[in-house]
Amino acid sequence: MLEQWKLICKVKDIPPGGARHVPRGLAWQELPGVAVFRTLDDRIHALLDSCPNTGEPLSEGVVVGEHVRCPRHEWHIELETGCAVAPEKGCTRRYNVKVEDGKVYLDLLELNAPASRAEAALAGTYGVAPMVRAYL
Repeated sequence: MLEQWKLICKVKDIPPGGARHVPRGLAWQELPGVAVFRTLDDRIHALLDSCPNTGEPLSEGVVVGEHVRCPRHEWHIELETGCAVAPEKGCTRRYNVKVEDGKVYLDLLELNAPASRAEAALAGTYGVAPMVRAYL
């Protein structure tokens, strides 16, 4: 296994049709984490845990088919792309996921990279240090 993959949890630790929140950044940075979703047919997707409309945590939403429904205003966000379903507009960042032997991995390089210009400015010279926990 390449060192760039970070073990997050087991597939069975994510409820079918639900999500698991993975924190990112340093405590003082208050960065949105990553939401790791499991569809009813056990496919795993990861998006920045921030709705493109209001920033609500998508991990609190419900997976409906290939979308997650935002808990606040019920926008549907495509799990594959992170983009809102028309007529709504906007996208949230998508993260690469690998599932191997029933375990879910996220790309550590992507977790370390700022998800937006605002995050890059906030991180400054300190960088974005992920607070990734393994849930085993």
